[in-house]
Amino acid sequence: MKKAIVALAVLVAVGIGAWFVWRPAQTAPDVTFTTLEGKTFSMQDLRGKVVLVKFWATSCVTCVKQMPETIAAYKEYANKGYEAIAVAMNYDPPNFVLNFAETRKLPFPVALDTKGDIARAFGDIRLTPTAFLIDKQGHIIKRYLGEYDVAEFHATVEKALAAG
Repeated sequence: MKKAIVALAVLVAVGIGAWFVWRPAQTAPDVTFTTLEGKTFSMQDLRGKVVLVKFWATSCVTCVKQMPETIAAYKEYANKGYEAIAVAMNYDPPNFVLNFAETRKLPFPVALDTKGDIARAFGDIRLTPTAFLIDKQGHIIKRYLGEYDVAEFHATVEKALAAG
C-alpha cells in the first residue's frame, strides 16, 4: 500500500511538472496605454519587441527604489528591441506621477491607469511593484512581484531578445 501511495505521489508530481513545462504561455492582454503626454498605443503595437509592463506607484517605496534599475535596463536594451512601460496605479494622483517622471527623467513611456482597466486586464493587480516581461510574440515570460534578482532579470531579457 505504501509503494502505491508513493508511486501515485511521484506520478502526480511528474504530471504537475510537465504541465508547467509544456503548458502554452499566457498571452498578454491587448490593452491600450495612454501616456502622460496623451499618446496611445496597445500591446499589439509592441509585437516584435520584448516588453516590460511595470505596475507602480509614487507612494511605493520598493517601486521608487527599483526605478534607477528600470531606467538602466531600458537604456541598455532599448536599441536592441526592448520597451518598458511604467503603468501608474489608479490611486496615484496624476500630478504626482507627472512630477516623478519629470524629476527622474524617465526615458520610457509612463501610462496612467485612471480607471484601473489595465491592472484588471493583467489579473487585477493590486500590489506594487508588479511587472510582466513579455516576449516578441506577446506571451508573458515572467511575472515579478516586489524585489527581484537583477542579474536573472537581465539574463531573461537577453534570452528573449535573442529569440526569433
